[in-house]
This record gives sequence, structure tokens and C-alpha cells, in this order.
Amino acid sequence: MTAQRDLDVVVFGATGFVGRLTAAYLAAHAAGGVRIGLAGRSPERLAAVRAGLGRGAASWPLITADSADAASLRALAERTRVVTTTVGPYRKGGIALVGACVDTGTHYADLTGEVTFMRDSIDRYHDAATRARVRIVHGCGFDSIPSDLGVLLLHDAAQSDAAGDLEDATLVATLKGGLSGGTIASMRLQLQDVRADRRLRRLVADPYALSPDRSEEPSLGDERDLMTVRHDDDLDTWTGPFVMAGANTRVVRRSNALQSWAYGRGFRYREVMGFGAGATGQIRAGIMTAGLAGLAAGLTHAPSRALLDLVLPSPGEGPGERRRNAGWFRMDIHARTSKGALYVSTVAAQGDPGYAATSLMLGESALCLAFDEESLPRRAGVLTPATAMGMRLVERLRAAGMTLRVRSEAAPRR
Repeated sequence: MTAQRDLDVVVFGATGFVGRLTAAYLAAHAAGGVRIGLAGRSPERLAAVRAGLGRGAASWPLITADSADAASLRALAERTRVVTTTVGPYRKGGIALVGACVDTGTHYADLTGEVTFMRDSIDRYHDAATRARVRIVHGCGFDSIPSDLGVLLLHDAAQSDAAGDLEDATLVATLKGGLSGGTIASMRLQLQDVRADRRLRRLVADPYALSPDRSEEPSLGDERDLMTVRHDDDLDTWTGPFVMAGANTRVVRRSNALQSWAYGRGFRYREVMGFGAGATGQIRAGIMTAGLAGLAAGLTHAPSRALLDLVLPSPGEGPGERRRNAGWFRMDIHARTSKGALYVSTVAAQGDPGYAATSLMLGESALCLAFDEESLPRRAGVLTPATAMGMRLVERLRAAGMTLRVRSEAAPRR
């Protein structure tokens, strides 16, 4: 349905911080002949962004569109095969674009980590998107591609080795990166919404918040996200809360359910930050855990929010080029199967995870949706990266310089 369009990919929110980075990635890495457009509210700011992308982008169309203007969103979606959007907070104004893409048969990718928005999108549009054979793909950045594809690699390896179902998996994250104003705004809105609405509090606390059928999910005991400092005896490392676990774990569990629980009915999954062994690791874990708790508390209450606004980046602001280039991330997912086999998958990249690496992941996701139709899973609806693009996206990200690998462990973990 998306074949007869005058554009292949449109970046909506191209004047925002991550939008500019995504446009720059596509300008540098998309193959010749790819038809790309830039969309946003201000034609003048769009023109300024395009002017900074080099001669290859000089002819890219500029499309004026606003999240609050349904007609402009539909006109945008009608022109392109794929819309990729960086306009957040998504719960505040993102659902109309999802609807426009479903109505016009246009594939969609974003980088949201907002569980409440994803749930709303599923409830409103999954069935319609399935009928329209449209892929609506949330979490196509650092939220949640490393988690989702890392577990997919584990499943693929275990199945290839006839090693049984995945039963227990722990992602240990280590990283260096910064925060943009857009990320802060999304965190602030979700915290405020959850504090004000009991239903949303129950939703975000549910480990299976994004399940296609909550009644069919297994009962595996306590699957709450880690909120304190804890020593992992198996891995011999001190761990603490991973700020993205609340979104990533739900996305991974949705991937399992959308594939008829292919990872296993007894699949248990968690995510933590890793800080190393010994007293130094314990101290680092304690400092980070206290800092995250303080930030969450500060963003929840109006007086402290006003103070934080004086020091935190505003929407449209983020780490400078030097800091983005100095960033990195590594995700190691340690898994045990029903037959006792042990595997570790690693997803890693150079560059600030939320910005340099995310613009790569979002850009490649858009190109994958636009050009790799014949290689993608035969699935439509409101999907996850693993269920929408699967191993084809793994191949693209590897070719773009990311590390995605899996190995078996010969010896049991401690």
C-alpha cells in the first residue's frame, strides 16, 4: 500500500535535538536515491536544518506539520512510505500521528520509552493496523532495540542448538551518556501522570503492561524491576536500578507474546545496571541508585521541578558533539535455558546511547521498514523492533558498526 508515494522516509520533528541527529545520520548513510523529507512546525527552522546537512540533502522536501493539526499529519503520512518521529513527550501529542499512519497505510517508527503511550497505541490501533498491514513500531532507539534484539539473538541461538526455551535472562547495562531536554520532558510528564492517576500507576507497575492478552501471561512470581542495590551472586557484580528497565522489559515480554511465547512460557527477564565487584562496585551502585531516586522525586513535585529546570537541559537541547562522541554503551544479557544451557548476548555501540547511537538505530529502522519488506517477519500491527523487523534489523545494525553477537557459556555462572 505504501509503494506509490513520492517519499520513502519522512523525519517528523527534524528541528528537535534527536530529530536533527537522525536527519544527519540519514544524510550521511542512506543510499543514493532514497527520497527523504523533513517535517515540523516551522518552515524556517526546517530550512536551517536542511542547510546544515550538506549538498546531498539540498533537495529534500520540507513539510509543515503539527501534532495538534490532524489534517497536516494525514497529509504528511500520505506522502511517504515510512514516518519516523522524534516528537515527544509522545503521550502528550503523539497518538494522532499513529492514527494518521494507520489510516493512510504508512509504516511508523519512534523512539518512545513511554509505557503509557505504547499501551494507548496498542489499545486504539493494533487491530486496525493489523488489518491495514501497517507496522507501527515503538521503541526504535536505545529504548528498546538493544534489549529486544539482544533477547531475539539468545532465542535464535538456543533454537539453533536445540537447547530448549529461555527460562531466565538478566541484562546488565554499562554505559556513558547524557540527557537531552526532550528526554527530561518525557520523564517529567510520565511521572506526573502516574502520580495523578491510580490506573496508570497500576499499568506501569505491571510487568506485562504491554501484553496483547494479559490473561494469557504466565504467573512467575515477583517480576518487579530492581529498585535497590543488590549483589548478583551468579555474575559476581553489584547491581542497581536501570532507568530504562520499566519500558524495555515490557517491550521484550510483548515480543515474546506476539510470537506466541516463542521464547518460553517460563521466560523470566530483568534489567539492571552493573557496577563491578567489591566495595568500589557497591559504593558506585549506591551513589547511582540514590541519584536516580532523587531525580525521580524532584521531577514529581512542583517546587523541586522549578529548581531542576534551572540546571537541566530544556527541550531542543542536549549533549554537545564531543560528549556524544565520547559516549558508549554495552548490554550483556545472561540467559539460562530449560535444558541448562548458558548463553550471553552482547549489544554495544560507540557514541552517546541516547543520541548518537539512537539516531543510528532509528535511522536504520526507518530504512528497514521502507526497503526490506520481503525480508521482514510477516506481521503487522503495533509491534516491537524484534517482531516487526527481527534479524533483518540485526543485519543492518551490524553493517552500520554496532556490535550484536551471542556466545554460549561452557561453565556455569558463579
